[in-house]
Amino acid sequence: MTLRNSSCGCLEGASPAAPGGSAGATSPCACTGRSRRRAWAELLRLPALFSVPGDALAGTAATGAAPNARTLLAIGSSLCLYEAGMALNDWADRDVDAVERPHRPLPSGRIRPAAALTAACALTAAGLALAARAGRPALAVAAPLAATVWAYDLGLKHTPAGPVAMAAARGLDLLLGSAATTGRTRPAVPSAALLGTHTLAVTTVSRQEAQGGSPLAPLAALATTALLARVVTHRPSEHRGATARDPLEPRTTRPPGTALGWKPAAHLTTALAAAYVAATARPYFHATLNPSPPLTQRAVGAGVRATIPLQATLTARSQGTATALLIAALAPLGARFAKKVSVT
Repeated sequence: MTLRNSSCGCLEGASPAAPGGSAGATSPCACTGRSRRRAWAELLRLPALFSVPGDALAGTAATGAAPNARTLLAIGSSLCLYEAGMALNDWADRDVDAVERPHRPLPSGRIRPAAALTAACALTAAGLALAARAGRPALAVAAPLAATVWAYDLGLKHTPAGPVAMAAARGLDLLLGSAATTGRTRPAVPSAALLGTHTLAVTTVSRQEAQGGSPLAPLAALATTALLARVVTHRPSEHRGATARDPLEPRTTRPPGTALGWKPAAHLTTALAAAYVAATARPYFHATLNPSPPLTQRAVGAGVRATIPLQATLTARSQGTATALLIAALAPLGARFAKKVSVT
């Protein structure tokens, strides 16, 4: 007798004859490994990882420094802490998801809660270890970042302080890049505030993605997007032109008294800001007209992916034009993988 595996459609209980075996021997479902990998990809929201490296790179650009090995350690730390938050989020919400999202990996039984919690702990430890390798200033930022992630998932998420905590986590992630690369965070605070504001808007919308709700949240997010685009395209003061040259850019000569690469940086900043607005405007507008769960979830996904062009815009604004293009290149990759695994 053969049974069909309900999760993948394979037939179990009988398998073709193998060399040295019998035709009637049983074998595990051929899709078990693939199904398990997909479950972990859903739990960790792997496509959302493309929105993480730009934090550290934008933070580095804000200080006028060139990315170095410590920047890579900061990116690795950010990736680990981000994924720790994803695993912990589903572990903490497993009872709620059993009602609202029974298809998620934990309520559907594809991943055990204990495994998700273990992964969150291990990823947090790895993130802090990588930050420690980058130096004390980096660890001094990574520690409160990890604490904010755990506090959000375990207690603050369903309170009015939830969006603020998430915004703080994203801002700290940007500061982690500047702290690891240069040991300084003050120059990167304005960029961290702008990125945190975007995260605050997206998180506020996400609070009603399961059941729908008021059109005010997506409308406010739409207005916030327009405001942020206006702020980041505002020409900075002339002294910002003295920041260090992007190591990925060719050396150029410039007339005395002119900002290095100002015109290319200004045009690129404007173009990237336009891409940021374009990524979110339509989904936010649709969710404003009809704040149903599907349209709200689509708006949240767009907001998460729009983090990448915003990071690139902030980097270009700090004269890191080549690095900004590198960050921007992550956007189509994230969008491609998001078609296979949801980021919400």
